[in-house]
Amino acid sequence: MTMPLHLVLVRHGESEGNIAQKQVKQGDDRLMRELDRVHTEAWRLSALGRWQAETIGPWLRQEFSEGFTRYLTSWYVRAMETACLLDLPEADWFPHPMLSERNWGQLSSATIEQRNSGSLSMDLARQKRDGVWWSPAGGESIAGILPRLHTLLDSFHREQSAGTVIAVCHGEVMWGTRILLERLTPWQFRALDESNRPHDRIHNCQVIHYSRVNPVVPDDVRTRLSWMRSVCPWDTTLSSNEWRLIERPRFNNKQLREIVAHYQRFLPDNE
Repeated sequence: MTMPLHLVLVRHGESEGNIAQKQVKQGDDRLMRELDRVHTEAWRLSALGRWQAETIGPWLRQEFSEGFTRYLTSWYVRAMETACLLDLPEADWFPHPMLSERNWGQLSSATIEQRNSGSLSMDLARQKRDGVWWSPAGGESIAGILPRLHTLLDSFHREQSAGTVIAVCHGEVMWGTRILLERLTPWQFRALDESNRPHDRIHNCQVIHYSRVNPVVPDDVRTRLSWMRSVCPWDTTLSSNEWRLIERPRFNNKQLREIVAHYQRFLPDNE
């Protein structure tokens, strides 16, 4: 069994929550207090988010003119709203729980005071240190969402080995999928996560496309998803847009020793 010929991940458009979180960081938590009246799954798209979804729809219809064999979306309303606004012909969407947003726990709707005091302040202080292992109070780490994403990818082996799958989901879900499919190491993820380069980010309504088909030599079809491209159709200056061969890291003994040597020892060598 093999993976689908094509796997297309789409992040939802800008949401009310995206705006509220930016405003909180700028010292204004009025919108966040309003949004806290409902669970985060109920947050809708902003006007910009709706425009982003409507704008990338024609790009998807052109790039995948034969359509998709499986249409998946997160349970969250902002993903479902994005999916329907793509206006893909004959789409038959299946809301899937394993595509749901990473649980941000208490941080998801925290006010300014909550962020700056108590356990949330301590959580945020640990975020950079812990990387893929970091989880906010009551929430999930990136590492914590990998098992459910692995289960979903495994189902593609069984059900969509010759298909083309589209999944409308969330930025953290897309990062988790990248870790699994590209075998990103914790330090590779950290470098990308901390990068200020727009091409290293996953923007709202960004598309990550994995393929088993060589984009230059179509007769070259692999058993694994071997190529990927990252495209932000509503503003291509934000993305690299070019196909690249996925090079999954492997290490010999010497290379592993060199990696380990970068980490501090807290006990003397003789203990």
